[in-house]
Amino acid sequence: MPDAPASGRPLPLLTLDTEFFWTSGADGVLRLRHCRSCDALQHPPQPVCRYCRGHDLDVRAVSGAATLASFTVNHRFGGPGLPPPYVVATVALVEDPRIRLTTNIIDADPADLRLGARVQVVFEPDGDVWLPLFRLSADQAAPDPLPVDEIAPDRFGEHIRVGLSRRKFEDEVALTGAGMSRIGRRLMVPPLELTVEACEKAVADAGLTFADIDGLSSYPGGGNLGGFAEGGVTALEAALGLRPTWHNGGIETFGPAGSVIAAMTAVAAGLARHVLCFRTVWESTFGELMKAGRITPSGGRTTSWLAPFGASSAAHTLAQKAQRHFHDYGTTRETLGWIALNQRANAELDPTAVYRSPMTMDDYLTARPVTTPFGLYDCDVPCDGAVAVIVSAVEAARDLPGTPVLVEAVGTQIVERLEWDQSTLTHEPQVLGPAAHLWTRTDLRPADVDVAQLYDGFTFNCLSWIEALGFCGIGEAADFLEGGKNIARDGLLPLNTHGGQLSHGRTHGMGLLHEAIVQLRGAAGPRQVDGARVAVVSSGGLTPGGAILLRTET
Repeated sequence: MPDAPASGRPLPLLTLDTEFFWTSGADGVLRLRHCRSCDALQHPPQPVCRYCRGHDLDVRAVSGAATLASFTVNHRFGGPGLPPPYVVATVALVEDPRIRLTTNIIDADPADLRLGARVQVVFEPDGDVWLPLFRLSADQAAPDPLPVDEIAPDRFGEHIRVGLSRRKFEDEVALTGAGMSRIGRRLMVPPLELTVEACEKAVADAGLTFADIDGLSSYPGGGNLGGFAEGGVTALEAALGLRPTWHNGGIETFGPAGSVIAAMTAVAAGLARHVLCFRTVWESTFGELMKAGRITPSGGRTTSWLAPFGASSAAHTLAQKAQRHFHDYGTTRETLGWIALNQRANAELDPTAVYRSPMTMDDYLTARPVTTPFGLYDCDVPCDGAVAVIVSAVEAARDLPGTPVLVEAVGTQIVERLEWDQSTLTHEPQVLGPAAHLWTRTDLRPADVDVAQLYDGFTFNCLSWIEALGFCGIGEAADFLEGGKNIARDGLLPLNTHGGQLSHGRTHGMGLLHEAIVQLRGAAGPRQVDGARVAVVSSGGLTPGGAILLRTET
């Protein structure tokens, strides 16, 4: 056992398949799962080889030498054993650069770190584990080549499975109602109250009653999810006394848009006629109750491969993707700044937005750092609120008083790895596959899109979707976003017209779908995009991603 007491970091849970990794450093040697059949290393450890699907696996000692693939300097998040600032990094092992570890770089000035630097493992005993940290190697004559994506960003389309026929489930459904509760900071109301408020508005907007609702779909569903959910389908059914013929709720999809697409497939299959889809967050109130000691955080060991190194937020992973994009393509903080400024300018015209005060590029650049290259205004706004949408059978929609919004296509395919630190290096994970999939299900092209509501949990999310969906080439976002004209309401690609999550509030993508519906109805008031007939909505920020292409009836 190590002599050092536990530092207070979140320590990993030692399980049957991970204990060898977390205790390997007792003798100073890094070890990974290894496939004897094809000689591939794997991480995280699995019971089967990802590459040859063989089962002849063992554990192999490696040198501990690696290349610094990306890093971020954390300024905002901290905790016991990890006071900020500290460096969260991704390193690629020299034996197989496909294998990457999240770690901390120690004993180095962050200003001296460069992508491609050579690093070497050192183990820090912490309780009953040995954490593999890394420090700069003595030999830094020239940077190592950086690891590359298993699939080049411009070749994802080669891995897309196209439909068997021209018949699409999308043609069988329509979006008939949309509702939004109060949106705000620290509303201090029960989250289910917000859910019911949004659902009542959506049902009324569609010209329906709750007696017409025969399906429920929610993300992330029930469970102990803190300020990210209100209890799911179970809680809403209990509150409203509904008797759905179909229901769905779960976290392993690309946010609320995933639950909406699930509802579409159920309606197209005849399992329901009108599905009520909803998403509720109450992060602001939850945080306030935590500070007051009225909610006690859960404790215990973690199964995360990132948390022991202080990578406690999606910001840490996405910031590293942004750093690599900066390195490869010449992207700058100003590039991301044009997205933040655009969203704020749009929010000024939306009375429901959380942040509506004007913002300049200087305001953006001088805001307090969060985790490099992200500052305060690169991050979405935690809030309380709920959004609900009705998915109806297209035949039933024609009997309703409003004009339905039609679904042209969806994109959902997973192409790359799902684990955050093993996936795409230069983009947000899970955007390139679903974007390529979307365009195989329609004859429309990016030039046909009139308004885009693209996921912006962070500015870099939005940039990734712009490139992935083909509004500019891979690596060309810096030029496309320069000056912000292309993404303005009167530009080539009017973007996040209600302020997005960066200024309107973090509704985890459901607010983007709501805004797309409002725009296609021509009901957005002063922020309305003239002639909006086709809208694209994307969802997903490190989770599996997805996109939906909507249109008005022709």
